[in-house]
Amino acid sequence: MIGKLKGVIDEIGDDHVLVDVHGVCYVAFCSARTLSRIGSPGEAVTLVIETFVREDQLKLYGFISAEERGWFNLLQSVQGVGTRVALAILSTLSAGEVANAIALGDKTAVSRAPGVGPKVATRIVNELKNKVPAGLSMGDSEGVAFRQDVGEGKAPAAVSDAISALSNLGYSRDQAAGAVSAALKKAGEDADSAVLIRLGLKELAS
Repeated sequence: MIGKLKGVIDEIGDDHVLVDVHGVCYVAFCSARTLSRIGSPGEAVTLVIETFVREDQLKLYGFISAEERGWFNLLQSVQGVGTRVALAILSTLSAGEVANAIALGDKTAVSRAPGVGPKVATRIVNELKNKVPAGLSMGDSEGVAFRQDVGEGKAPAAVSDAISALSNLGYSRDQAAGAVSAALKKAGEDADSAVLIRLGLKELAS
């Protein structure tokens, strides 16, 4: 079982990279985000690997981090999500953005990935909200708790109103939630929506 590859990039394709390890070339399928970050042919590369063995094939999937590999595996625990769809999601959203989308219950963000329809996106955010395994980060625990409260409709009205207002200005729900979370820490829990919007805009502009 291969868990990591260290070698030199031989070739980069649309969905894979060829890694030369002491004269032996390995094909590792990767997300578009990983492919954009690993470098260029001739450069050294280290990939975290997930090995898939089937009766008729053996495939290697490469990741820039163990966290990305963790989400790749966790996403596949949802019915209707295979390796292709999991990579599509990780090509569209970073590991952190996947975590925030799930915490927020933001199925729209997940459904931006090719091949992910509304039903699959809904299953992903519903089934994975409480299934993050040990060692797989969803960001800081306080921020995750805040986002889950927002996603589940438990957040104060001022918070929800401020997030909606920032979203209406063109920011993603994840960006808006992060900004309002930071604003809430500065203004205090009794702050009204107008204050949260003003401070949230400052956070987004910084």
